[in-house]
Amino acid sequence: MDDSKHQALDRYAPDTALTRLIRIPVRIVMLVVVLPVRMVWDLLSAAWHAFDRVLLRPLGRGLARLADTLVLTPPAWLYANVLTPLGHGAAWLLGKVGQGVARLFTTLVVAPAVALWQYVLVPVARYGVVPLVWLYGAVLTPVGRGAAWVFGKARQGAARFLGGLWTAVTWLVTTLLVAPASWLYRHLLAPVGREIAAAVEVAWRIAGYFSRAVGRGIAWLARHLIGVPVAWAHRTVGAPVGHFVRDALWAPARRAAAEAGRAARGALATARETVRQARRDARRALAGGAGGARSREPLGVPARTLGSTTTVPSAAQASETSLLGEKLVKQG
Repeated sequence: MDDSKHQALDRYAPDTALTRLIRIPVRIVMLVVVLPVRMVWDLLSAAWHAFDRVLLRPLGRGLARLADTLVLTPPAWLYANVLTPLGHGAAWLLGKVGQGVARLFTTLVVAPAVALWQYVLVPVARYGVVPLVWLYGAVLTPVGRGAAWVFGKARQGAARFLGGLWTAVTWLVTTLLVAPASWLYRHLLAPVGREIAAAVEVAWRIAGYFSRAVGRGIAWLARHLIGVPVAWAHRTVGAPVGHFVRDALWAPARRAAAEAGRAARGALATARETVRQARRDARRALAGGAGGARSREPLGVPARTLGSTTTVPSAAQASETSLLGEKLVKQG
């Protein structure tokens, strides 16, 4: 309780000459030491946030979805559709087996044990343990109490001796070690520690302001030395040149390429049609020559007669009137 009270009072203790003497140098040293650390910390923190926002979060979400699809869903389905029915069946089976085992155990073990206790052990204990009880109460109990009294006195004497020794050792340690260490902590180490902690806090805050100022300055320089010229060059040079290239070169070239493509497709289509036509003509010529060689008919045969309906594709149809005229002339 005394140490906790001293620590609580030391926190709000007034400034002393020692604290005022070490405050400014400690803060200056802490600022020099902490400033690079804070700037590196801010740089690493910004890089980490960017890396986390660009890569780690999408990767984590993708891995989570993949894990949910490939790892969690099959076990859940297996648990719900396979293991749960198996568990219910096994529980029912074990319940039935347990009931049977309990009945068997009751029949084979519990009933014989109860009979043995009731009809054998109780009579033996009733007629054989009474002398042992008298021996315990008349002889062993007084002897045990006397031994316990002697042992208690000896233990009290030893405890008093050890208590005095422990009190002496405690007083020596408190006087020679704890009191000097407590005084050193309260009057030297605690003020120095408080000042160092306050100096680190102030230096960290000042380094943060400086780091943010440096970051804003770098951003301003980058915007005015790189961003503004690039934007001006894009507006004044890149956009007009791009529009000129698009309107004067790229659009005509694209139209010419489209026209050339259409012409090439038309030429290819014409060539394919020509080849197909030549193939059909060659096939027709080959098929027609073979048919003419196989069927040679006499010239002058009429394509159609009165008694036949056969028509020859290559012969012209003769009129029936002319045939009748020829017959009449021959008969006359």
